[in-house]
Amino acid sequence: MDNTNIKLNFATYKDSVHACWIGKNIGGTMGAPYEGKREVLDIQGFSTKKGEIIPNDDLDLQLVWLHAMEWVGPYQLSAKELGECWLSFITPYWHEYGICKTNMRLGMQPPLCGDYHSSWKDSNGAWIRTEIWACMAPGCPEIAAKYAIEDACVDHGSGEGTIAAAFVAAMQSCAFIEKDIRRCIDIALSFIPENARTGTTVRKVIECYDSGVSWLDCRNTVQKMNADIGNGWFEAPSNIGYTVLGLLYGEGDFKKSMITTINCGDDTDCTAATLGATLGILNGTAHIPTDWTEHIGDGIQTLCLAGGVLYNVPKTCSELTDRVIRIAPTVLFANKSDLSFTDGESIISENPFSSKKSAILERLKKLKPYQFEADMGMVKAIFNWDRSPDIAPGDEIGLTLSLQNNTVTFSSNPFGNISHFVSLRWILPEGFSVDGNTGISVDQLNAHTSGKCSTRFTIRVGEKVAPINRLILEIALDDRPGVLYVPMVLIG
Repeated sequence: MDNTNIKLNFATYKDSVHACWIGKNIGGTMGAPYEGKREVLDIQGFSTKKGEIIPNDDLDLQLVWLHAMEWVGPYQLSAKELGECWLSFITPYWHEYGICKTNMRLGMQPPLCGDYHSSWKDSNGAWIRTEIWACMAPGCPEIAAKYAIEDACVDHGSGEGTIAAAFVAAMQSCAFIEKDIRRCIDIALSFIPENARTGTTVRKVIECYDSGVSWLDCRNTVQKMNADIGNGWFEAPSNIGYTVLGLLYGEGDFKKSMITTINCGDDTDCTAATLGATLGILNGTAHIPTDWTEHIGDGIQTLCLAGGVLYNVPKTCSELTDRVIRIAPTVLFANKSDLSFTDGESIISENPFSSKKSAILERLKKLKPYQFEADMGMVKAIFNWDRSPDIAPGDEIGLTLSLQNNTVTFSSNPFGNISHFVSLRWILPEGFSVDGNTGISVDQLNAHTSGKCSTRFTIRVGEKVAPINRLILEIALDDRPGVLYVPMVLIG
C-alpha cells in the first residue's frame, strides 16, 4: 500500500512527531506503576510527582534505532545491523531480550536468534517500539512496517510479536495523514495475516465496540480469548487489543482513552505509551491535555542503554523530534515514496493508500521458525533448518537454501536477462559431512522466470560434538568478484 503523491506540511508533521514522544512519555509514566496487574484497575491519572518521568525501555530502544538509522542509513539498515546494536548498546536480559542476545552470542543470526528456544516470541517487546519507524515514514505504512519487521524479528523471530509490530507501525504511520483512527486500524489489519492472533483480537475489539458492548466486557472477552498463549500479562495480542480498545472507546478524548486502556491492566506501561504516542501522531500537541503535558515535561529518562558506549543520545523529546525529522526525507527517498514535505498546505488525495496487495502481508505469511538470510548484493540467500538446530553425535539435520536473484533491484530494465551461476562450498567441523548440490543457476526475476531456486542439504554430524559447532557456506558468483561466507551454528 503506497501513498499517491502526498504533500505533507512540514510544521504539522514536526508537531505530530513531537506529540508522539510526549504522548509516549505520558502513557509510559502513568501506566508503569501498574505493570503486570491482571485485575481491572480504577486509576484516574498520574500517581507520580510533577516533572517525574519513569524511564521505559519502550522509548529507550528507539533511541538506539535512531542511532542505527543515522549510522547505517535507510538503504542498508536491516535485522543484522539492529542485532549488532542489541549486543553493543542494550543492557537488559529480560525475557526475549536476553534470549536473542544469548543466541546471537552463540552465533545465530536474526531472525533465528529470536526463534531458538524462545517461549517469548508472542510477547510485547517489539510492538512497543514502533514509533521511530512510523515517524521516519509518515503516511507510508508499508515502509514503516518493513523496518518494524526487521526490528522485531531479532527478538521475536517468526512469532506473534513480529506480526504485532508490523500492525502497530502501519497504524501509526497512517495516522500522520488519515485522521480517522478506525480507518488507520483497518489499513493496518490488511497488512497482517487474517489468522494471526493480533488481527483476530483487534477485530473482536471492533466487533464489541460496534455492538455496544461495554469496555469492561470487551476487556474481559479479550483476556479470555488469549489465555492459552502462555505469556500471561505479557502476551502481545491481548495488550494490542487493550490499546485499540482505548483508541475506540475513548472516542478521541486523550484522557478518557488513556485511563480506559490502563484500567484494562496487564502490560500497562506499554499499552498506555503506545496509545499516547498514536493519539499524539493523530492529533498533534494541541490535543494533549495541557495539565498532563506540564506534568510530564519534555525530558527523556533512560533505563537500559549502555552508558559510556552509546553517546549523543537525545535528552529531550524536542531533540529527539529534530533528529527524526532531519532523517525522514532520506528514508522516504531511499524507499521510493511519493510523499514529500511542503511549507504550504498539506495535499492528501481522497484515497491515499492504493489497494494493491501488500508486500508486507506476503512477507509475514512466509515467516517460519529456524530461518535466516544472507545478502551478497546480486543474490540473496534464504536458509531454513528443518528443525531446531540442536544436535547429538551421529545426527542428521536438513537445511534448505533458497537463492533469489536481486538483479532487478539494480537494473532499470525489469525484463533484462542477467543470470548467475552460483558455486557452493562447505567448510565443516572435523567429522561432519554434507550431501547436496555444489552449483546452482539463478535466472533474473522477470516476466519469464521466477528468479528463485532452492536446493537441500543433509548435514551429517560426526561422532564428536562441541557445545557450539560452527559451519560456513561459501557462496560465489561466476560473474562477480565478491564471495559471501555465511556462518551458521549447530548447538551440541
